[in-house]
Amino acid sequence: MGRKLPTFAARMKEKEKIFIGQALQAFLKYGIKSMTMDDLARHLGMSKKTIYNYVKDKNELVERSLAMQFNTEECAVSVICAKNLNAIDEMFEIGLFISGMLNEMHPSIHYDLEKYHAEAFHKAKKSHEEHIYKCTVENLKKGMSEGLYREDLNAEVIAKIYMTKIDVVFNAELFPPTEISFNEVYSTMFRYHILGVASMKGATYLKKKLKSSNTITL
Repeated sequence: MGRKLPTFAARMKEKEKIFIGQALQAFLKYGIKSMTMDDLARHLGMSKKTIYNYVKDKNELVERSLAMQFNTEECAVSVICAKNLNAIDEMFEIGLFISGMLNEMHPSIHYDLEKYHAEAFHKAKKSHEEHIYKCTVENLKKGMSEGLYREDLNAEVIAKIYMTKIDVVFNAELFPPTEISFNEVYSTMFRYHILGVASMKGATYLKKKLKSSNTITL
């Protein structure tokens, strides 16, 4: 029996997914406010009519692009967590992934989302924050059981504090992108978090890791 060919609806859905992914990459590279629908059509080599077959307006496109970005991040973090690393190594791998992602991100992204697409941003962000909170709590509890983090930590409270610190990373008033990069702010915050929860054993492990590795840039 021959391989079943995908239906027209399935092919359209796949094209739509590819389009959202291409739009996301354009927004990440050039920013959201500066990328009009006309610019996007020219950049992707398609007509605006084709774009509007997939989305009703730019706000919907931003919302769906953001959902795809958050889903990509969550999948990557889940893969790292499935490696069964110790708590510090796990957080380092997650940190390196996020750091690399921030390097590719246009500095106006967060500002554009807050100012011009706040509803779409906060809708997608709420679900994403739940995932960050869950992963952080699990990492903290793992680190405590391994003796790498202090045993007296309140994992739930610290996870919520960590989430709010991530928001601060993108605060353009506190950290103007023209003066300091997202990546540098995030890297500083990340080290601050690890050293704040580490036990003596964890702090020693962390120092050896930083000293012995030429690949870690956090």
